[in-house]
Amino acid sequence: MNALVIDTFEFCRTNSSQQGVTPVVEMTRLAKECADKSGEITWNAVGTTHKLGIPQMTLSVSGNVQLVCQRCLQPYAHHLDSSTVLMLGKDDEDADEIEERIDDESIDVIVGSRSMELMYLVEDEALLALPQSPRHDVCPDSSLLDKAKSEKISPFDALKSLKSE
Repeated sequence: MNALVIDTFEFCRTNSSQQGVTPVVEMTRLAKECADKSGEITWNAVGTTHKLGIPQMTLSVSGNVQLVCQRCLQPYAHHLDSSTVLMLGKDDEDADEIEERIDDESIDVIVGSRSMELMYLVEDEALLALPQSPRHDVCPDSSLLDKAKSEKISPFDALKSLKSE
């Protein structure tokens, strides 16, 4: 993954922005969660300052990744589309204070850094956008699942077959 290191506080203070497209194969943590490493993530990061004077960054990701359906165990294309607002604290204590002050569940507060790898944040956002239990809306071929359901073997029959061996 391209190392794009930013000073998060300066990035927000100067209302900077960065955007790009990164192949899934370059995002090792995301690639581990996918059925294959095809696809790419389009991302956008915009720094601003909140009306309370707190540095904040809006981070957006979108793209298609291949996941494994938990119902039929077949790969399928899943579309990611997520955006989050990150407020930056100077340290853990400052981040905790900001969380209490804003009292907004939709905003995440993190500890900022003078040298943060932006792609790490982008990959985090993509990982958080993945479904907890990936599934097709309608599985394309449920014949294997139907067959497994209809051919349920009694536990006693299974034990009997072990005894006869």
